[in-house]
Amino acid sequence: MFRIGHCKPGSWGSFWTMLTLVGLATRAAQRADVGGEAAGTSIDHSQMLLHRLRELLQQGNASDVVLRVQAAGTDEVRVFHAHRLLLGLHSELFREMLSNQSEAVLQEPRDCAAVFDKFIRYLYCGELTVLLAQAIPLHKLATKYRVATLQRGMADYMRAHLAGGAGPAVGWYHYAVSTGDEALRESCLQFLAWNLSAVAGSAEWSAVSPELLAQLLQRSDLVLQDELELFHALEVWLGRARPPPAVAERALRAIRYPMIPPAQLFQLQARSAVLARHGLAVADLLLQAYQFHAASPLHYAKFFDVNGSAFLPRNYLAPAWGAPWVINNPARDDRSTSFQTQLGPSGHDAGRRITWNVLFSPRWLPVSLRPVYADAAGTALPAARPEDGRPRLVVTPASSGGDAAGVSFQKTVLVGARQQGRLLVRHAYSFHQSSEEAGDFLAHADLQRRNSEYLVENALHLHLIVKPVYHTLIRTPK
Repeated sequence: MFRIGHCKPGSWGSFWTMLTLVGLATRAAQRADVGGEAAGTSIDHSQMLLHRLRELLQQGNASDVVLRVQAAGTDEVRVFHAHRLLLGLHSELFREMLSNQSEAVLQEPRDCAAVFDKFIRYLYCGELTVLLAQAIPLHKLATKYRVATLQRGMADYMRAHLAGGAGPAVGWYHYAVSTGDEALRESCLQFLAWNLSAVAGSAEWSAVSPELLAQLLQRSDLVLQDELELFHALEVWLGRARPPPAVAERALRAIRYPMIPPAQLFQLQARSAVLARHGLAVADLLLQAYQFHAASPLHYAKFFDVNGSAFLPRNYLAPAWGAPWVINNPARDDRSTSFQTQLGPSGHDAGRRITWNVLFSPRWLPVSLRPVYADAAGTALPAARPEDGRPRLVVTPASSGGDAAGVSFQKTVLVGARQQGRLLVRHAYSFHQSSEEAGDFLAHADLQRRNSEYLVENALHLHLIVKPVYHTLIRTPK
């Protein structure tokens, strides 16, 4: 459960008496100010007021309007004795609807009717407790009745739960598209891209629409084991969705076949039922992949254009492209590690490796903040405080020989948690190709706090990825 708002409700006798007392308290405070009192004393009875407001709703004291909420397609009707003034304060639609009538019948979808009591409670108290399954119905009600604060609150709730991995990202994505909520749509899309392995193995995968699938397949920031995993996930989706041939062929052409080793490509052609049905649609791409693997990248580039996304690796978790790194107690001191990656995706480079050295510092200080231990007179100066620093991660090659292959290297650092044996990505940082570190790495993280969203059981879970990028590959999709 999750609570939205900042109040706790309860009871009073008369609605109008309560408003009168609020007005008297306000005027008393104003007279005290006029009296010239040097330091005012705050008297805060707001929690009691909210307690009274809740009882107004529960008991219907001095109510002047009745809402009859009927669940669509049923005879079920829920009755709410409410107050025109409070409804109108939050909703212009309610103000207009109830200006000339004391009773209204509201037809709502079943899921919305089931949470209408929570919706009304928010209008009285400014808070409610939410379950995941109630997020969309409450957002629908807030949108329909133009309660902007609740609408924003529910969108924030969904984005927050996506970041924690709890939200149904596929369903929320389709809802965001239907409502035109671009911020929520982008949050869902980002979560799905960073956690595609987990989503493709869940019941949500079959609910992915062709439009969402196309959005995902074009992205270079997909996080998965390798391109072959993406192909198998697409096979599963095609088997369940059974889309028209044109949709299936467009999806198959979005696979980056040059990123799949030749031995695995041969197996796909021999065993894949999907390729047996649609092989002609991707025959040119398979030939392109075999040619790419047969020659050195530099030689291949003399005859064929490599300026396309097919030759750019995604964020692969396979050992050929990076390594996991779990740092226990990351706020304590500097750490270092090393790992190896394949020089490039071409079969020509399959046996060639580059060693990478990694340095992590939890409290690195920029030059401008580094301590100077003595002034000209020999007097010790105070050292900079640890909190003045910020986390830093530097990734450098052990030697510079890799550039001979005609590639530069893009580094990506995933920050997340292991859940049920899978990596759930919460944050991702990419380095500029010419840089050894990400300038904003964990810039807002508080590694000292044990319940930090960046830590799992007081450990920082990283996955370091190095992607070879050909020098002629200037423009790539996101």
